[in-house]
Amino acid sequence: MILDPDLLRDLYRPFKTSPEYCRVASVEGGCVQLREWLAEQCLHYKAHLVLIQLILIMMESWIRIILVVIPGTLSAYSDYSVTFETPNVCAVRGSSVEFRCSYNYTASETVFKTEWSKGELKDGVWARIELSKLISYENRTQYLGDQLHDCSLAIHDLQDNDNGYYYFRFDTKRYGWRSKESVYLSFTDLIARVNPNPVRQGDNVTLECGTSCQLPTAVWFKDGHPVAKPEFQAQLEDAGKYACAVKGQEAVQSDSVVLDVQSPPLNVSVELSQSGQLSEGSSVNMTCSSVANPAADSYTWYKSTGSPSSSSQLLQVGSGQVLSIPSVETSHTGLYLCQARNSLGENNSTKVLLTVDSSDIQRVILFVCIGVKVVILLLLPLVIVWIWRRCLKSAVDEEEHSHDYENVSTQPAGQKNRVTQRKMPA
Repeated sequence: MILDPDLLRDLYRPFKTSPEYCRVASVEGGCVQLREWLAEQCLHYKAHLVLIQLILIMMESWIRIILVVIPGTLSAYSDYSVTFETPNVCAVRGSSVEFRCSYNYTASETVFKTEWSKGELKDGVWARIELSKLISYENRTQYLGDQLHDCSLAIHDLQDNDNGYYYFRFDTKRYGWRSKESVYLSFTDLIARVNPNPVRQGDNVTLECGTSCQLPTAVWFKDGHPVAKPEFQAQLEDAGKYACAVKGQEAVQSDSVVLDVQSPPLNVSVELSQSGQLSEGSSVNMTCSSVANPAADSYTWYKSTGSPSSSSQLLQVGSGQVLSIPSVETSHTGLYLCQARNSLGENNSTKVLLTVDSSDIQRVILFVCIGVKVVILLLLPLVIVWIWRRCLKSAVDEEEHSHDYENVSTQPAGQKNRVTQRKMPA
């Protein structure tokens, strides 16, 4: 073993600046004395150097003897180790985290105690405090390992003060071993992003779950329901609130972000307030509806001048979502359609047939006349029978009245006639 001369020179450097050195050097004509003093100091320097080297050689010899006589004394601890699979762990508040850990020791030993601790400053001194002694971790830690080689740990319902350094130690009957390294736990927030947003119907959409560290696969939810893929072609029904979570920790989700899917008016349709043929003079409302985002802000009504099977021109007859006709006429009969429009485009509804029947009044009058005739025809025989019976009864009454009395003469001839009336017996 060789001692560094530079180190020894540094050890003897105070001699060069000592008061004695300065005093000798300042003596007038003291060159001889200075040389003698320096020579004496050099002898002391060499003597100390030799002595130190001898001591070091002896110590090295003794160490070699110990290693030969007592084999395994220094190598015993070489079998002891603690290994953390992921020294830096990132997690989401409120979720659970798992520290994957393994440890080794001499095969002849038996582990009787394992313990996780957290590093904290206590009275200005860095200390390892056992988790079992920290109230904030009560009922939230779970030792997943054993007393063989697995020392994994799980922490549930992560809180803000859980971030920091974690250590592991184990004890055998002969030795106790504390991990030199540690696991550092940090937190991240989940930030849901939708790109692009807003998006036009038919365009591609990508869902991104932003974090400040590397996390396992993210899963997505739309209005609380799982989303199959984070990339898709946007349709109107895809609009809604999206949130992301870490796979396996679905209970803890990010704040939701709203996906806005825009499109021109679709499924434009017309609804009539009355169906079938309309009577002249009645009223009717035609309402236009559509599916659009942003909502349709303009409606235009057209009437077709031809039949549904032939090409025809369109005549604008109104605007607004509702077309009202307070009193329909035969001239209103025809095909109608609505055109809905927003900032992204426009679309037309299918044609709807409006029919006005002008013969309804004449038909009503005809029905009334027929009804009157039927009534007359039904009543006429009754009237005739009634009149006939009336006449017959009158004739019978007259005949009976003519036979109620007859004339009887009792006056002899030549005398004044005296007529007496005798009522005939009935």
